[in-house]
Amino acid sequence: RLAVSQLSLCAAVMGALESRGVLRRMSDMLEMLMKRMDILARLENSTGFHKGDEARFPLDRFQPAAGLMERIQAIAQNVSDIAVKVDQILRNSLLNGKGMEGRRDQCEVPRDPKYPDCAGKVEWMRARWTSDPCYAFFGVDGTECSFLIYLSEVEWFCPPLPWRNHTVAVPSPPPPPRTQAVFRRDLARLLELIGTGKESLSFMKKRIRHLAQQWLRAARRLKQRLAGRPRDQKHILVHIGFLTEESGDVFSPRVLKGGPLGEMVQWADILAALFMLGHSLRVTVSLKELQSHLGVPPGRGNCPLTSPLPFDLIYTDYHGLQQMKQHMGLSFKKYRCRVRVIDTFGTEPAYNHEEYATLRGYRTNWGYWNLQPSQFMTMFPHTPDNSFMGFVSEELNQTEKQLIKANKVSSMAVVYGKEASIWKGKEKFLAILNKYMEIHGTVYYETQRPPEVPAFVKNHGLLPQHEFQQLLRKAKLFIGFGFPYEGPAPLEAIANGCVFLQARFNPPHSSLNHEFFRGKPTSREASVSSQHPYAEDFIGKPHVWTVDYNNSEEFEAAIKTIMRTQVDPYLPYEYTCEGMLERIHAYIQHQDFCTTSSLPPSPRTKTPAMQSPPSPLALSPNSTHLVWSPSAGWAPQAWPPVASLQVWVSEPQHTCTETCRRHGLVCEPTFFRFLNKEEVFLQLSIACDSTEYEMNHLYPAVAENVRECYLQKEPLLFSCAGHHAKYRRLCPCRDFRQGQVALCRDCL
Repeated sequence: RLAVSQLSLCAAVMGALESRGVLRRMSDMLEMLMKRMDILARLENSTGFHKGDEARFPLDRFQPAAGLMERIQAIAQNVSDIAVKVDQILRNSLLNGKGMEGRRDQCEVPRDPKYPDCAGKVEWMRARWTSDPCYAFFGVDGTECSFLIYLSEVEWFCPPLPWRNHTVAVPSPPPPPRTQAVFRRDLARLLELIGTGKESLSFMKKRIRHLAQQWLRAARRLKQRLAGRPRDQKHILVHIGFLTEESGDVFSPRVLKGGPLGEMVQWADILAALFMLGHSLRVTVSLKELQSHLGVPPGRGNCPLTSPLPFDLIYTDYHGLQQMKQHMGLSFKKYRCRVRVIDTFGTEPAYNHEEYATLRGYRTNWGYWNLQPSQFMTMFPHTPDNSFMGFVSEELNQTEKQLIKANKVSSMAVVYGKEASIWKGKEKFLAILNKYMEIHGTVYYETQRPPEVPAFVKNHGLLPQHEFQQLLRKAKLFIGFGFPYEGPAPLEAIANGCVFLQARFNPPHSSLNHEFFRGKPTSREASVSSQHPYAEDFIGKPHVWTVDYNNSEEFEAAIKTIMRTQVDPYLPYEYTCEGMLERIHAYIQHQDFCTTSSLPPSPRTKTPAMQSPPSPLALSPNSTHLVWSPSAGWAPQAWPPVASLQVWVSEPQHTCTETCRRHGLVCEPTFFRFLNKEEVFLQLSIACDSTEYEMNHLYPAVAENVRECYLQKEPLLFSCAGHHAKYRRLCPCRDFRQGQVALCRDCL
């Protein structure tokens, strides 16, 4: 009972009036201890005490008694002295407390034009400070001063209070050199980071193990090509939101039942690429882990983080983005420039800009985040406004390719689709195909309920990845029936020597005419012309055939031709391990969404006295498009480099994506800011009777029939997507590396 901890004693002494009682009780206990020691001392002098009990109570046990008595007396005196001092402290504290309480009651909301939102925020705090325990966590107790302390020191809506202790700002020393990223030679640590407990995680780890040697070889090749260039190691959080219990995690239970695996394929490859590049990773698939890594205070997520964000980058998905917004408070707005959103089908600028999407009818359940469009990263390069993340397919060596060609069965076809619903209504196509080929399926089914597929189809059930690849290596044809859209399987089939046959959509599918795309933050107008547009546009014949399935003669003729056509296994470089490593390395090194770029001049700020600097663009010799002039005398610190820029004018009803592709180029939205100027219209010989700045995802553009020119008022709306019969658009295009459409020739 005497062993009172230092911490509790300190708290009692410093905390309240009861501390004097604590000290009195300590003094009483010490006095009682001295009385007991006095009894023992008297017993020690008693002769009868030693005679019978000498064996059990040796004399040397009591020799230090006198010294101990002196020590206890000294402690008692110290406690008494402390009690006197505490009395003095408490008297002073009460006097100061009354003054402080008066000061706390007298806090007034400052009227500072630098903090225009302060009064409104204090009013909100008066009414709602109990709505989230996080406010109490930061010291808010319902008093006016506690509101102002919170709003000035935790948030930043009010000026600092003059009577608070403020440390003088001392110039901080320069940060130490960043640790350099080093290509890794082993993936074992990554497998530990991913963790266990879900079928989806097991699937991802199996994939990483299967491709481990290809990742290691690719890392060695890229290391040689980069020739020792310095690369800062980034601290990266990977939060796979769709696998959290809070988002429902509908994927994990379906991994073994034919559910979609494309997202997990991509996430496994992203993890492998980031890890092989040498960056420091944390991987989370639960909300609790996310909160812990971010430093979320206890409560409902209305307060900022308790400390600066410890991550340079965060890779997540739409579910994770929503979770971060709910739990990071104001810190989400501060740090959202570090987020990269893995977004299979893409997010177009018109859907991303909250105000514009609401006003113009583009608002969906997934858009309106006001991020830079390039922060969204897609599975295929179908939306130049977004960054192309991709995934990888297994790369074959020459021996494996020759073996596959030798063992191909020209009359064997495999149908794309693991769910029985995909086969419904396809009896006509299957009957034609069955005249020429043996048809194989991989439709999931339970033993007691065989799938509803035609009797002439040889169904293997759901196959492990290795067995599925063996099936593709024998088959001549991999055929799609229109769904699923843009999955990884067609690329795997082409890489294993199959020809991919798919349906042409007429009209193209989009959010305007097809239920699947409705509600997604992308219109994809005119771009989904087939089940797999990337295979159609970037690979094409002889590996990919896109035909009208409603024309039986065209469908049958295609099958006959495919059976006679010899093709080699083919895999685009951008879908190899090295291609993905190269692409992600370039993004991490060069993409910076936290540094603001110069905005276009606003009509409110531009005056006749403000002359625009000479345009750095010039007409290309013997052409009608603009390029960056070699005589410009300056080049901005831009990525991609401006030397790759070409400015073309679209035809009416054409997107900038289409316009650039027609010239063998790629639309590059980061270049819009260089051509969003009046003089660019003049350089392109476009007559403008008037020029207006407006918010419109089609601008800059010209309505030629009325000679009206329009410039973009909102940089977040610069977009390669979108078209209108009224407008010809100014389109920023660039070149690209062979087999790597995401990067320009000089982008590495």
